[in-house]
Amino acid sequence: MRKSSLKIGITCYPLIGGSGILATALGSELARRGHEVHFFSSAQPVRLDLAQPRIFFHEVIVNEYSLFTYPDYTLPLAVKMAQIGSAAELDVFHVHYAVPHATAAYLAVQMLGASAARAPKIITTLHGTDTTLLGQDPSYRPAIEHALSHSDALTTVSESLREETLATFQLAQPVEVIRNFFVPSVRLRERDEVRRELGLTNKEFLIVHISNVRPLKRVDLLLRSFAGAQSRRSLRLLILAGSSFASYEPLLDQLALRERVIVKEQVSEVEEYLDAADAGLYSSESESFGLSILETLFHGKPVVAFRVGGIPEVVIDGECGFLHPFGEIEAMAASLSSLADSPELAREMGERGRQRAETNFTADQIVPEYERLYRRVLERRPGGQVFSG
Repeated sequence: MRKSSLKIGITCYPLIGGSGILATALGSELARRGHEVHFFSSAQPVRLDLAQPRIFFHEVIVNEYSLFTYPDYTLPLAVKMAQIGSAAELDVFHVHYAVPHATAAYLAVQMLGASAARAPKIITTLHGTDTTLLGQDPSYRPAIEHALSHSDALTTVSESLREETLATFQLAQPVEVIRNFFVPSVRLRERDEVRRELGLTNKEFLIVHISNVRPLKRVDLLLRSFAGAQSRRSLRLLILAGSSFASYEPLLDQLALRERVIVKEQVSEVEEYLDAADAGLYSSESESFGLSILETLFHGKPVVAFRVGGIPEVVIDGECGFLHPFGEIEAMAASLSSLADSPELAREMGERGRQRAETNFTADQIVPEYERLYRRVLERRPGGQVFSG
């Protein structure tokens, strides 16, 4: 089989979130390696650079009809994938999240003709919610299981999520682990400039949290952990929220944190703020991997988090941060205090975290795993040929 370039369709959610960020970064890296990449989504993914060669974006338009109580996205997505799959002669549909993307991919392949040699193969990558939330709902589980069973390959972003997926669904095919990666961008502003913008002095210890602030992120425990931390230094918390923070505003006043917490919503240039921080704080009750945690490590900052899901596969407790059983906010607070009171410890842990990230979670390590998976699946085509390129 010749090592030709591939034509790959990627379907993801467009907003700020781990799955969309990973899917966008993967597509960009694949295009950089010579592949042709087509994105399908209801809006342009926030980090997608359409000026990059070999990148295409296909917006899925969702019309609202009075016939339907709720607008339908799955069918317009399937139609768009089938249209482009045929016109662009795609080799692969790589869908991120089963709901509704794997279902739409399966419908698209059926529309193209399941027996056609050129029908794209379906790769489904699970990022967490399909298994941990919707997979527990009897209204969704059979549909998810059906979509997964008709995928040509399944991957998860952590061993923890793989085990939970196998325990949740009845699947005949194996589930592979291909972990997330991160590609740091070029720094545009210096640390001191960003800290001045935030109104911070060099003596203050800045703790950062990045998430979409959904209920699973447990921002209530985040704020309580921060409120309990005590240090000789002034402690500040920066929350980079991917959605509205409004529901947590009353808790800021309840905990008397209004003057110590900075909230910025819908920030895409998060790396500038990571450079300005001194440590990361994460309080999820469920986390399949923790891409924001990986970003924090890449920027040389130690992480304090609950020991849940795939986080221990990213953060080594006592080496590049501190992990605690879920809900132990006093222990989280104590770890924050230790880092603030010992700048040298924070720097050493941060540097070990950077080294771990650069050793295990770079694009050069992870993207070839996806390329090998695509080619392995495509070998099942008649004649074992990759037809693109």
